[in-house]
This record gives sequence, C-alpha cells and structure tokens, in this order.
Amino acid sequence: MDEPLSKVFAALADPMRRDIVARLAVADATVGELAEPYDVSVQAVSKHLKVLEDAGVVSKTKVAQSRAVHLEAEVFDLMTAWIERYRQRADQRYQRLDVVLARMTEEQKGQAS
Repeated sequence: MDEPLSKVFAALADPMRRDIVARLAVADATVGELAEPYDVSVQAVSKHLKVLEDAGVVSKTKVAQSRAVHLEAEVFDLMTAWIERYRQRADQRYQRLDVVLARMTEEQKGQAS
C-alpha cells in the first residue's frame, strides 16, 4: 500500500476521527463545534484533527477569529479506487466459481439421467 493511502486508512482507524469525518461530510465546523459532543477537551479534538490533516483528510481555513475545518472529499477517491480494484478482482473470482458450479451441476444432471 502506498504511503498516502496508508496515512488515510490509519487516520480513519480511530472511531472518533471517523465520527468527525462523518460530521464534516455534512458541513464545515470549527474545532470547538467539533469538540462539543465529546467528553474530551478541545485540545484532544485538535490532536485528532492534526492526524486527519496530516493524512490529507481535512484542511483548516481561517474565518474571522476561528478556524473552520473542511473535509477534503477527494481523498476518498483514492480510497475508493483502491477498494474498487479489489472488488473487481473478487467479482472475477466469483464469476469463475459460477462457471465451475454450473459445470458441476450439468455433470450431475447428466449422471442422473
């Protein structure tokens, strides 16, 4: 697995970070807004955001006196492409298995006749 993809999967391994990403998929938010539903400090949420930012999953922009956190959705294109490659391989294996099972069924019907 290449480095950027490894960083994204590692960043998303934590349930709180996945929840933050899900919330950011709806709308940008400040660090304070992101910290509200959790029983942790703003500093702890900031550390989670730093991991997500280092992986390229989120970015921060300064808006007036606060910093808005924004989801970088194109990162998910990288993950989707990786997952899709393996999904296609699995589909090919299932198709080959379907052919083998169909042959076996035909053979069994031929032997029963």
